[in-house]
Amino acid sequence: MADDATPLRPAAAMPQASAAPAAGRRYIEAGYLFAAVGAILFSTKAVAIKFAYQDHVDAETLLALRMGLATPFYFAIGAHAVRERRQSGKPLPSAGLVMAAAAVGLLGYWVASYLDFLGLEYVSAQIERLILFTYPIFVVIFGALFFRQKITRNALIAVAISYAGLALIFGESTVSGGHDALLGGGLVLACAVAFALYQLFAKNLITAIGPRLFTCIAMIAAAVGAIVQFLLTHAAGDLAVSGRVLATALFIAIGSTVLPSFFLNAALHRISAQANATIGTLSPVATIVLAYLILGETLAPVAWVGTVLVIAGVGWFTLADRR
Repeated sequence: MADDATPLRPAAAMPQASAAPAAGRRYIEAGYLFAAVGAILFSTKAVAIKFAYQDHVDAETLLALRMGLATPFYFAIGAHAVRERRQSGKPLPSAGLVMAAAAVGLLGYWVASYLDFLGLEYVSAQIERLILFTYPIFVVIFGALFFRQKITRNALIAVAISYAGLALIFGESTVSGGHDALLGGGLVLACAVAFALYQLFAKNLITAIGPRLFTCIAMIAAAVGAIVQFLLTHAAGDLAVSGRVLATALFIAIGSTVLPSFFLNAALHRISAQANATIGTLSPVATIVLAYLILGETLAPVAWVGTVLVIAGVGWFTLADRR
């Protein structure tokens, strides 16, 4: 009986041993999927903003509408997350963690967003995507300088391939407008720096607080910042915009803010900031298509070669990072 029973112990243990790595792989693969979906949803924002600007609304008003319309969702989801924590017996985050999450949210979703909205008053949606998505480079550089993160060879290769594609996509695009174009480009570049810092600061806070509750705290803080800024610079009656602007602002609030913010932070909970930032280079490709279909912005045929390079860069990094 002992001889018959002996082989059964390792056989019974084998499914448990293989199940854990499989579950771990699925968890990481979900992170890659969340990062890609978030990047594509975020890509709709620039096109929607340019569409709203056709009705002569300004950056402060549109940002206040976006954050004001998005805030009820974050309050509801945040209240649900708090209730789940209490029911499960998990402690709520400390006041220090809440304040840190709010500060990071102000940086990533108010300061960065305002710089982006303002820059889009001067440059096209396609050029905005090119400049904004220099942020993976800043993630790698700042991560090495200030967060003791290793600059991996895979990250450098992926960024190089992706940005070679972006250079082809936008290389033939002529930025006209002189000082205004330089101003807009500088504002979007500052946005890229702020967003890179947000990703690096958010990583540990998301782990400590949880992605849903962190997102709600960060976005509610950003909404307060945006609304206070609007009230300091505009009359409250300026929020009475046209129906088309209001509908566009609602789309930006839900499709380009609520949904992608949760996808992004869920991805940061599963994969590295470098992986998330590199996969995010898919966003300019989506912007090219949307800007062409909705705004009539066109690019030379060589842009499709650039698209292939961007996808190749993202694919290289995803596969290499999994190994």
